[in-house]
Amino acid sequence: MKAPPLQPTDLLHPIVAALISVIVNYGGTFILVFQGAKAAGLSPEQTASWIWSVSVGVGLTGVWLSFRYREPIITAWSTPGAAFLIAVLPSTPYPEMIGAYMLSAIGFIVLGASGYFERVVKMIPPGIAAGLLAGILLRFGIGAFGGAGIDPFFVGALILAYALLRRFTARYAIVGVLVTGIALLVGLGQVSFASVALKFAVPVWVMPEFSLNALLGVALPLFVITLTGQYMPGMLVLRNDGFKTSANPILTVTGLGSLVMAPFGSHAFNVAAITAAICTGKESHEEPAKRYVAGLACGVFYVLVGVFGTTLAALFVVLPPTFITTLAGLALLGAIGGSLATALVDLRGRETALITFLATAANVTLFGLGGAFWGLVAGLAAHGLIHGNLRFSQWLPRLNPSGESDKR
Repeated sequence: MKAPPLQPTDLLHPIVAALISVIVNYGGTFILVFQGAKAAGLSPEQTASWIWSVSVGVGLTGVWLSFRYREPIITAWSTPGAAFLIAVLPSTPYPEMIGAYMLSAIGFIVLGASGYFERVVKMIPPGIAAGLLAGILLRFGIGAFGGAGIDPFFVGALILAYALLRRFTARYAIVGVLVTGIALLVGLGQVSFASVALKFAVPVWVMPEFSLNALLGVALPLFVITLTGQYMPGMLVLRNDGFKTSANPILTVTGLGSLVMAPFGSHAFNVAAITAAICTGKESHEEPAKRYVAGLACGVFYVLVGVFGTTLAALFVVLPPTFITTLAGLALLGAIGGSLATALVDLRGRETALITFLATAANVTLFGLGGAFWGLVAGLAAHGLIHGNLRFSQWLPRLNPSGESDKR
């Protein structure tokens, strides 16, 4: 997709979309990294190195991919992977964890070079892909209103601001909500930035060690969880908004980045799913060919956070959860509506798309695999059974008119 020349007015919306995406990522899921570091007993220096490596790695790979392919290819750390690591970090020596991170990264490089993952992505029907995305994003849409039970005035003010801005200046609705929210937080004294002081992070190298236990107990599960819980929905987010970059170079580049950053503590990074939807839709820019600016801006923001380590990460974490969830939900309304519309447009595939949507939204976790994986499995299984060319008669014995089995 060839990108037309950029004008100054083309920069604001993609950059704001990128900022919201980064805020939601750090404010919503980065707490898992802190929990993992605490579970492993890491020192403050090692924790800061983990933040540095995953943030800088995500930023650089996202900038390169977005610039190279002129599409908003947003990369992020593996959120389900971080949740999984909380359980295994206390029982696995940290050098062996580093070795497991490297083995998992090598797996993504090999898979990307093989080209098989892209073939799997292309086989998924558009309705099921859209139903999967809608199911993943549904809880964020609900979260936009769920916070009203905790802080009705603040959440109500954000929703009111969004509705008014959508009426009079739809393009600036999310920008206005972001500014309104920060102004209210500061004005009501709900957040203070007085204690924030910029401090550079110093990366800490850890010599990796390799063991069969870490390979089977950490590297393999991390690979599967990241592939099914991040890469698959992330690629479908891009496809749903009309972007066609092959999954192969994305897997290879993020795998190489993970491999390089693993000795400094980075567990895994990949193409983003939830936060990517904020940057790949119309809210980022009306013209799809200009949305890659959001990918570049995301990368720059991530690198800045990484350079200053825990300082800026803590800045995002202190933002109230109600602000993060409401902002994310409102920013994703367009993506949720568009996905549902795509899922339901095909009458023949509507039922299987709905099955995918509901199964994904249920967010069932089995065998360490999350709702996105099981929603996709449910949708594909239903599609195959309802619409597939299944000829059960070929497996049954052929009967002659007398009712006896024909052995010929």
